[in-house]
Amino acid sequence: MEHVAARGAPARRPYPVPVLRFTDSLTGEKVEFTPRDPGKASVYWCGPTVYDDPHLGHARSTLAFDVLVRYLRWSGYEVCAVSNITDIDDKIINRAAAEGSSEPEVAGRYEASFIGQMDRLNVAHPDLRPRATEYVDRMVEVISDLVDRGMAYTTASGVYFDVDGLDDYGALVGRSVEDLREGAGARVEVDDDKGDPLDFALWKAAKPGEPTWDSPWGPGRPGWHIECVAMSLHLLGDGFDIHGGGDDLVFPHHENEIAQAEAAGDGFARYWLHNGWVTMGGEKMSKSLGNVLAIPAVLQRVRPAELRYYLGSAHYRSMLEFSETALTDAARAYTGIEDFLHRVRTRVGAVVPGEWTAKFAAALDDDLAVPAALAEVHAVRAEGNRALESGDHDTALNRAMSIRAMMGILGADPLDERWESRDETSAALAAVDVLVHAEVKRREDARARRDWAEADAIRDRLKQAGIEVTDTADGPQWSLIDGTDK
Repeated sequence: MEHVAARGAPARRPYPVPVLRFTDSLTGEKVEFTPRDPGKASVYWCGPTVYDDPHLGHARSTLAFDVLVRYLRWSGYEVCAVSNITDIDDKIINRAAAEGSSEPEVAGRYEASFIGQMDRLNVAHPDLRPRATEYVDRMVEVISDLVDRGMAYTTASGVYFDVDGLDDYGALVGRSVEDLREGAGARVEVDDDKGDPLDFALWKAAKPGEPTWDSPWGPGRPGWHIECVAMSLHLLGDGFDIHGGGDDLVFPHHENEIAQAEAAGDGFARYWLHNGWVTMGGEKMSKSLGNVLAIPAVLQRVRPAELRYYLGSAHYRSMLEFSETALTDAARAYTGIEDFLHRVRTRVGAVVPGEWTAKFAAALDDDLAVPAALAEVHAVRAEGNRALESGDHDTALNRAMSIRAMMGILGADPLDERWESRDETSAALAAVDVLVHAEVKRREDARARRDWAEADAIRDRLKQAGIEVTDTADGPQWSLIDGTDK
């Protein structure tokens, strides 16, 4: 069956698709994806707390779920994707105080910064992007329900969730309450008003100079953990399909989300997916450690498409240790794919997205194994290069079309019009191709006249320019000295 896409986009697989398998963080096992509603998929992942510019860690997490959503849509699912913005938080309050500005001003500025940087990386916008401050009334309703059910208690400092009321608290992180209690401190909020170190704030009583909202417990603001519960259940309903976020959110944030939803009697996420961190020197990239790399700074060294390729080249569950060498290697790998597509377009004709390969699809069906999927892309590229060198233009074009389809599914199609910077490079490549072939023609004319000295001189000049000419069945072909075929 042919999968021909319209307007330059890869086609979708017809639904129902082969079995999709994901690693569910709750069970620790690879499970078959069975959505709540056949043919539909509901996905929620935790978005940023907007108090500063985004860094590579933010980009990697967001990109992981962008690929998930693209994959589900390619697989024929009707997807509703939701990712929140935390626009009220201690960090935002502190930033506003330090600047002498307001919390909405800080949050608005850095929300725009986050979205702008994700746009540069071709991260699709979620279908819904709720802000925490827009759902305070809904959060108050959920908290009130928990209080009425005896699962939360009030103190002078606010309202707290009673962890002792749940039998299976700790299931997501895979630890008992006793173990978590012994290790409490670094990952939980310290408050003398709490009955248990693991109890967490649902509502924080007003403090001087902080923004507040009215509630049955007096003025204040919601705790962080209640936000995603209220927003996800309101927008996606009980028992939605996939909840995701970074590994650092497993405990306490996602554990606490499950606790609140369970205590309120609501069905919650059917599956949990978590992405690994970006690390430097073996440590998580974070602002608190001072080891972050801002996205604009990295984009001074590589193009957005290359950075997207790099961040997506590791399996979403694995840690990605950042290094300049790895970044350069990824950029070179992406450029190799890109240059092949441009050569085919220059020599053979227009390249539209065609048909993905069975190996590519099987890789993504198996827990979104993007590294295996990219290995297949490069294998197809190698076949295409060999075909182009031998004069088999039909095969070369077929492989190029397949690559466009596969890279499009990953959001990194080099011929996508959105990579505007490549337009200039493409034009330069085409111009170089014309000039090189003009020199090659002069060399062929010299050889025909038996002017071997002139032919060798032309070849030497090209080599000095980093270009090597090889005689093939399809006529002379040129390649870069570093081995990238042209």
